[in-house]
Amino acid sequence: MSTEDRVKAIKTASWIGIGGNAILALLKLFTGFFADSLAVLADGIDSSSDVLTSVITLYIASLLAKPPSIKFPYGYAKAETNATSALSFIIFVAGIQLGITALKKLISGDIPEMPDKFAIVIMFISISGKLFLAWQQNFVGRKVKSSMLIANAKNMQNDVLISSAVLVGLICTYVFKLPILDAIAALLVSMWIVWVAVKIFLETNLELMDGNVDKVVYEKVFRITESVTGVSNPHRMRIRKIGPKKMISVDIEVDGNKTISEGHRIAHDVEDTLKRELDDVFDVVIHIEPYGDHIEEKGIGISRQELDK
Repeated sequence: MSTEDRVKAIKTASWIGIGGNAILALLKLFTGFFADSLAVLADGIDSSSDVLTSVITLYIASLLAKPPSIKFPYGYAKAETNATSALSFIIFVAGIQLGITALKKLISGDIPEMPDKFAIVIMFISISGKLFLAWQQNFVGRKVKSSMLIANAKNMQNDVLISSAVLVGLICTYVFKLPILDAIAALLVSMWIVWVAVKIFLETNLELMDGNVDKVVYEKVFRITESVTGVSNPHRMRIRKIGPKKMISVDIEVDGNKTISEGHRIAHDVEDTLKRELDDVFDVVIHIEPYGDHIEEKGIGISRQELDK
C-alpha cells in the first residue's frame, strides 16, 4: 500500500470516528444531564474525549504524507507514536476528573434521584454504535498498520465495556431501587479509563524508547542475515520502529581478502533479502568487518549469544 493510500485510509477512519463519537457523546451528555444519571454523564464525557482523539488522528494523518526534511530526515512516521502517547494523557485526565466527581458524590452523600429509564435505551444505542466504531478503527488500523488507529480501536473496545458497566449499573439501580449504584458505576468507569490510559502510555513509551520489537523479529533477522552467502557472525543488531515500519542496523563479518566491491555486493544481498522476506522494512544499515575483527561493544545492539540466553 502506498503512503498516499495509507494516509487516505487513516483520514477516512478518523472522520468516521469524529462523526460517530460526536453523535454518541451528545446523546449521552444530554441524557445524563436530563435523566439525572451520573454514570451516563461520565460515559458521555469519555465519548467526548474520543472525538478529540479522532481529531488528533486526522491531523497526524496529514503529517504522515510529508516527505523527509532536514529537521526530520527519517520523515514524520513517528508522529503517530507521539500522538498516541498524547492521547493516553487526554484519556487519563478524563478518567481522573470522572473519578473525582463520582467520589465527591459518594462522600458528600449528594446522590440524585432515580435516573430516568430513557437512559437505559441510550446506553443500548451507545453500545451498538461503539461496537461498530471499534471494529471499523481496528480493521483499518491493522490493514494500514497504524498504531494510532489500533490504539483508538482499543480505547473504543474499552468504551463498550464501560457502557456495558453503566448499563448494568442502571439496571441494578432500578432492580434494587438504590440510586447510589449509579455513582458507584461512574467511579468504576473512571478507574477503568485511567487503567486504559496508563496501558496505552506504557506501550507507546516502549516504542519511543526504540524497544517495541519482540524477540521473534530479532530471531528472524538473524536467520535471514546468516543465510546470505559470504556473511558471518552478524552482531550488534538494532531494530526499531518508525511508524509501521522497521529500521534495521546490523554488523556483519566477511572475508577480509575480498575487494570493497565484493563486500559492498554482500551487504546489498543482505539488505535485499531482508526487504524481500520481511514486511514493512523502512531501511537497512549494514556495517562490514573482516573475519575475527569483531570488537565487543557493551550496551550497543543484540548479539546472537544474547538472544539465545
